[in-house]
Order: sequence, then structure tokens, then C-alpha cells
Amino acid sequence: MSTIPTFRSHLFRLASAGLLVSSLFLSGCGSKQEKPQQMMPELPVMKVEPSSASVASTYSVRLEGLADAEIRPQVDGTLQAILVKEGELVKKGQALFKIDDAVYREQYKTALAAQHAAEAQARVAKVNVDKLIPLVENKVVSPVQLTTARAQFQAAKAQADQAAATAKTAAINLGYTEIKAPVAGYVGRIPFRQGNLVTKNQTQALTMLSDVNRMYAVFSMSESAFADFKQRYAGATLQEKINAVPPVRLTLSDGTVYQHEGKLESISGGFDSSTGSIGLRVSFPNREGLLRSGNSGTVSLMAGYHNVMLVPQAATVELQDKVMVCVLTEGNKVMKKVITVEGASGQNYIVSDGIKPGDTIVTAGIDRLQDGMVIKPLSGDSAGATAPAPSNQNGH
Repeated sequence: MSTIPTFRSHLFRLASAGLLVSSLFLSGCGSKQEKPQQMMPELPVMKVEPSSASVASTYSVRLEGLADAEIRPQVDGTLQAILVKEGELVKKGQALFKIDDAVYREQYKTALAAQHAAEAQARVAKVNVDKLIPLVENKVVSPVQLTTARAQFQAAKAQADQAAATAKTAAINLGYTEIKAPVAGYVGRIPFRQGNLVTKNQTQALTMLSDVNRMYAVFSMSESAFADFKQRYAGATLQEKINAVPPVRLTLSDGTVYQHEGKLESISGGFDSSTGSIGLRVSFPNREGLLRSGNSGTVSLMAGYHNVMLVPQAATVELQDKVMVCVLTEGNKVMKKVITVEGASGQNYIVSDGIKPGDTIVTAGIDRLQDGMVIKPLSGDSAGATAPAPSNQNGH
């Protein structure tokens, strides 16, 4: 009799557990069917207004001195003395090298003596002519004798002139034994030493002399860049456009900006057929001598834009070859628009088409947006987005 209540209580417990499991299952199913409320994204926006911008086109340059003169011997001989040191600043006309002049000095003495002898012969011939003139006039001697004397005088005079030319050449060669600076500047590397034999036909120069009081930054510009250059700067002629280029900044290879500004001076007369580029030259003062020939760096040609629209590059997205922004429309809906980019100024794009003044664009998170999506705009200080300031640090 005691086993029946026990069986019934066991069934009761099983039924209660089943109800609990069913309740939990139904509760779980009910939670899965609840849909979370979609949140409206809060994104920063800004209003686009006309502004001004400066754009820098950057080019790699090679520096050259005002004059880079190779110093070469013009006579053969032994290098007797080196009168300067590498890197020394020398004046125009200062002696740099001395070649043994013993041979050339003797050649000059010999040529000078021959000149004096020839000149003496010419004077004697002139005396003979002067002596015969009155004799011929008085018919004492035949005119043929006077004609012969005059011919002898002309021959003696020619010999004297030839001897004088030979002596002058010998004097020039003697002068070449002392090699002087053709320009003021800094002495380059000297690969020769005292006692070396040097010749006028040798391939290697004695040294290079660089006049670096003014330096030239030389660079090339492609044909398309040159076409852009002609449109970017005001002026009816190319020289007027060159004059319209603002002062140029030079950045050296170590990243430092040279303390003096330069001026674009000239553009070469034609394009290089092998490279398809045209050469330009910017002049920089170098009073302190900080620049040297062969230095490298970059120059930045600045150009100003006025009444243009600046859009932060972070507010754009690129799709294939198109640049797009998200414009805020009625009801805070976004619409993607393709813009035309004329150039870059710092972290901003210069936009010429696709948006108009007064348009509001989304400045962040646009890669997650689709046309027609509604956002909650954050503008002004709350979004941390303001109209982009002009910058001049971008290059092409």
C-alpha cells in the first residue's frame, strides 16, 4: 500500500519539471522574436563655403654654382707647387698651381732674341729704302733698285712680325705655367700632388672651382605639368608668368628649409626629346656659403586659388577613378555626389564641381553610408568639424 503514494509524487515532480522547462523554452523564444530598435547614426557635418588656398608643386632639384669652372693645365710639365687647399675660398686671379717653367722661360728668351734680330733687319732694310729714294728721284740709280729695296724691307718686316708672334706665344706659354683662378669661388677636390706630370690633353681636371655666391636650383617639368604651370600663373607672356611666381622655398636633403627664398629666373627654350621634359632654374643667394654645387633637395612653387571650395580629404571616398562626398539633403538624408578635384592644399581638396556653396557634407564615417540613409548631424563645435583652413604644404 505504501508504494502508490510514492509513485504518484514521482509523477507530480516530473510534470512540474516539464512545465518549468516549457516555460523557460517559451520565454527564450519570446526574447529572440524581439527586434532591437535601429539607432540613427550621429555623424559630424560641415557647411561648404568659398575660400582661398595655396598649393605647392614640389620638384627635386640639383644645385649648381654661378660658375663651375674646371681648372686644367694648358702646357705640359711637372707640377711644381700646389698653392691652395681643397675647400679654400679664392679670389679671381689668385694663383692656384705652379708648373715648372724652366723650359718655357728659355723658349721665351730665345723667341725674344729672334724677334729683336728680325726687327733690326727690318730697320736696316728701311734705311736702304730711305737712302735710295733721293737717288732715284735725281736719276742717279735705277728705280729697279728702289723697288728691290722696298721688297726686301717688306720681307724683313714680315719676319720681324713673325718673330714677335713667336715671342708672344712663348710668353703666353710661360704665363700658363702659373695657373690662376678664372673666377672667385671654392676649390674642389685636388687629385694631383706636387711632382706629378700634367699635360694639356689630360682627361682629369686639376680641380673644380665653384663660384657659389649665388646658387641655381635646376629641375625639370613634364609637358603636362608645364601646361598646368602656364594656366596657373597670370600673364600674357611666358616671362610675365615667370615673374608672377611667388618666392620659392628650398628644402635640403636633410629636411631643413634654406633660410633665403629664391626666384624663378628662366625656363629653357625647348623640351628634351629623350625625357619629354623642360628645364627650369631658380636662383638663391648664398652669401653665407652654406650651399655647394652638387647638393640636392626640393623646391616648392606656390600658386594661389581664390573663391574655391575646400573639402577635407577625410570627408571623401574614392570609388574607382571617382571622388565622392556625402551631401546632407532634406530630412537629414545623405546622398553621394561625385566631385571634381582641381588639386590639393594641405589635407584639403580644391573642388571645382559637384557641390555648391552652402551645401552641407558629412565629414566622417561616410564609408558606411548609403544613399537615403538618415543621420543625426553634429555640426560646429559639437562635432569638432569646422571649415578647413587653407594650407600650403601639399605638392604634386
